[in-house]
Formats: sequence, structure tokens, C-alpha cells
Amino acid sequence: MDYQHLSTMLWREQELLDLLLFKAEEKQYLILTGKTRWLARIAHEIEVILDQLRTLEVERSAATEAIAVRLGLQSNPSLRQVADAAPAPWNDLLSKHHEALLVLITDLRSLSDANRELIEGGLAAIGDALTQTRATSAGTYGASGRHSDGTHRAVTLDGAL
Repeated sequence: MDYQHLSTMLWREQELLDLLLFKAEEKQYLILTGKTRWLARIAHEIEVILDQLRTLEVERSAATEAIAVRLGLQSNPSLRQVADAAPAPWNDLLSKHHEALLVLITDLRSLSDANRELIEGGLAAIGDALTQTRATSAGTYGASGRHSDGTHRAVTLDGAL
């Protein structure tokens, strides 16, 4: 494993995180516009990207560990620690990768939190609407055709159609 290989993996990780950010923005758009039909598809696409990121993370960890051993660093170092110990020009390039990854992850967290709040707000609104509907309903009818309060009420369809 060498610095070039690690850098290539870091570029790929940035591309995947950028794609994940795009999918999160698409998800937010769908939520805001009420086009919930496509949410399952977006969720699947996001899961595919996350699987790719998990696989890449394992490979990146192995590459980072191999470089860390050559640099005399402790086991399981952070990218920042490797960048600080790497020779020029790799120290600068790895530092830039680190900064770019931090920006992407911060943006993803913010967007993910915003999407979660939108979904929770939508669910709360649905719950409130259901509660109000139940509270204002006229009750239910039993098997005898009588209203749940024991009375018999006529049912009309005026205006129902």
C-alpha cells in the first residue's frame, strides 16, 4: 500500500459522499413537495451508496494502517495523524482530503438532521389530523345497525357523492 493508493481511495470516498449528499438533497425535495412515492427508491439508492462507503472504509483503513506502520505511528491512526506524519507532498494532499471529507460529512449531518425534522413534523401533523378526525367523528355502528351510544340514526348520502 502506498500514498497514491490511499489518495485514490480518499478521492473515491469524497465522490461517494458527494453523491450521498445529492441523494439526501433529492430526498429533501421529495419530502418538501409531497412526492413520497419516490422515497423508497431514494432510500434504496442511499443504502447502495452506504454499502459502497462501508466497503471502501475497510479498504481505506487497511491502507492507512500499512502507511502508519511505515511512519512509526500507533495502530489505527486518524487521517489527520497520517497527514501530519507523511512526507511532502503527501502531507499537504492528505490534509486537503481530510478537510474536504470533514466539509462533506458536516453538510451530510446537517441535511440528514433537517430531513429527519421534516419527516417527524409530517408524522406529527398526520397524528394531529387523525386525532382531530377521531374526536369529531360521529361514533361507530355495531352489528345491530345501532349507534355505539345505543341510538338508531338514519344515514343519508346527501352531498356524499
